Amino acid sequence: QVQLVESGGGLVQPGGSLRLACAASGSIFSINVMGWYRQAPGKERELVGTIASGGSTNYADSVKGRFTISRDNAKNTVYLQMNSLKPEDTAVYYCNARLVTTSRITYKYWGQGTQVTVSS
Repeated sequence: QVQLVESGGGLVQPGGSLRLACAASGSIFSINVMGWYRQAPGKERELVGTIASGGSTNYADSVKGRFTISRDNAKNTVYLQMNSLKPEDTAVYYCNARLVTTSRITYKYWGQGTQVTVSS
C-alpha cells in the first residue's frame, strides 16, 4: 500500500508562481525517480519533469527555465516550483514515483492530481 498525495494547486494570474508538493507514504523501500506530469482538457497527459534519487533532473522544453523540480529524500517528497506561469500551463498536475516496495516490487505510482489554473 503506497499513496502519493499532492498539494498546492490553485488559481494564479499569468506571470505568477505556485509550488506543488507530493508526499509518498506507505510500504516504501526506496524511490528511484519522481516526477510531474500534466493533462490539459482535451489533451494527452505529458511529462513536465523528473528527478532521480541522486538529484539529476529532466524537463520538458515548454517549462525549462520556468519550472524547478526538487526532492527531499528523507521525507519521500517531491516539489514543483512553477514561476512565470502562462495560461497554457493550466492543467491537472499529477505526481509520479517509480519506487521499490518493502516486498521488493518495483512499480509506478500516481497521485490523484491537483488542478492548476492560470488566468486573469
